[in-house]
Amino acid sequence: MSDQVENATPAWRSQVNRVVDRFKALPLSRKLLFAGAVAAIVSVVIGLALFNRTPSYKVLFANLSDRDGGQITTVLQQQNIPYQLGDGGVISVPSDKVYDVRLKLASQGLPKAGGVGFELMDNQKFGISQFAEQVNYQRSIEGELGRTIESVASVKTARVHLAIPKQSVFVRDAQPPTASVMLDLYPGRLMDAGQVSGILHLVSSSVPGLLPKNVTVVDQDGNLLSSMPDLNSASGLDQRQRSYVRDLEGDYTKRVEAILEPIFGKGNVRAQVTAQVDFSEVEQTSETYRPNSSPNPSATRSQQIVEKLANATPLPGGVPGALTNQPPSAASAPITLPPGTAPGSVTLSGQPMGATGTLDREITTNYEVDKTIQHVTQPKGSVKRLSAAVVVNYRLLPDRNGELKPTALTAKEVEQINNLARQAIGYSQERGDSLNVVNAAFAGAEGPATLQEKAIDFMTANVWELAKYGLLGLALLYLIFGVIRPVMRDVVRPTALEPALAGAGGPTIGGAEQAGSAGSLLAVVDDNEATAAGNVDGREVMRRQYASNLEHARELVKTDPRMAAQVIKEWISADE
Repeated sequence: MSDQVENATPAWRSQVNRVVDRFKALPLSRKLLFAGAVAAIVSVVIGLALFNRTPSYKVLFANLSDRDGGQITTVLQQQNIPYQLGDGGVISVPSDKVYDVRLKLASQGLPKAGGVGFELMDNQKFGISQFAEQVNYQRSIEGELGRTIESVASVKTARVHLAIPKQSVFVRDAQPPTASVMLDLYPGRLMDAGQVSGILHLVSSSVPGLLPKNVTVVDQDGNLLSSMPDLNSASGLDQRQRSYVRDLEGDYTKRVEAILEPIFGKGNVRAQVTAQVDFSEVEQTSETYRPNSSPNPSATRSQQIVEKLANATPLPGGVPGALTNQPPSAASAPITLPPGTAPGSVTLSGQPMGATGTLDREITTNYEVDKTIQHVTQPKGSVKRLSAAVVVNYRLLPDRNGELKPTALTAKEVEQINNLARQAIGYSQERGDSLNVVNAAFAGAEGPATLQEKAIDFMTANVWELAKYGLLGLALLYLIFGVIRPVMRDVVRPTALEPALAGAGGPTIGGAEQAGSAGSLLAVVDDNEATAAGNVDGREVMRRQYASNLEHARELVKTDPRMAAQVIKEWISADE
């Protein structure tokens, strides 16, 4: 019946049970060594995973004062929120709690910053005077400007003082406002000209009528930062204009190198471009009058014709009186019609002309005058002239022996490089641009790096990292192959003792059940010894089995002397 139950057991379960039994049969020292090795490997794997994991902390506030930092950390401790402190007054919290913590701190008025801002206007007293209200408003502006300037990475604290004069109704008595800024910088930090210029324009843009030249910036050592040479240069260029010129020159340089490097290889082309940029802003208005043109294509603006008809017998006219009634005197010159005019013809006004009448005509014609009004605004930052220099390395070409040697380019190739560089920078002869292309051998120029050289360079640059991971790998290999592998080999692979136990027919030791397995072991050893003596052909095999069984017996005696003594006692009792 027991054989049928044993046969019904799945093969894999039987194998697992045998492995478990073999592991239990191992000495205690080997079990402890195996457990320690497994724990060490698991610890190393978890440590690597934690070491390479991206930090989950995010900056909550930066550039905090000691007072604000202490208040914020106190609130975080009260709410059991983990945090980390960094240099420069930086407080970091878990990334999934950043915005929630900021809202909670804002509800408590944290951080308060160094100065008082527009919250000073929230608690205005009833019946406050206009002077006190103006002072509070000025203090609010100073506090807000101080907070804004403290956002700069190099500034620890900032104080702003505004001198705003009283407004006057007379323009000649008006005085411009002024301001002064006191900066307390972090140790080892400096302010460059661009940052100082930014603070000047920030303060001047926040106060009406305040010019940047009327703002004074001083650091904690009393150094006048607003009088830097870069800010008061004779050229009048600020940091933004210099940066624009550098970026423009770098862009032209990249264009030339980008179009030539695919042909000659990386590192074989060097280019430098110098740009002359005009930052002057010019507005021009001109009126142009063209020369007088012929009357036919000209446009008539207005025309006035005056005609006067003179008869032989003048009609009465003039001022009434005796002088008017007197007959006219004789004419001094004969009055005749113009040649070709027939008597009785009609004038332009439609009146008939007498035989002796004369006609006086006056014609005034006004023509339109051509005029062109042109208003031109030239943009700032236009390029006036470009000067480019390009150096191309010799090509590596094989000689008769197949060795690569530097070889100069031909004149045609240099001309092609010249044309490509001109197209890349937008060469303009009218603008006066210049381009010079030179083909020369670079000093210390070498061929492309081989795979071996790249590997050596990588190992040299990362020697400490490689050593760290190498030692860690060796430790893992020792634990796996030196500790775990022998134990697993003994557990999974059956030893020579099991076949002997299965086929042993020696005497069975009676007595205590707890010493039965040990008695069987010693009995098997005795049987093996007898079999080895009787069987001459399999002497070598049996000798090895006997040595292995004897070693197991010795190990059992060392690990559990009490059980060994009990086995010997049972053995003696059985012999008796």
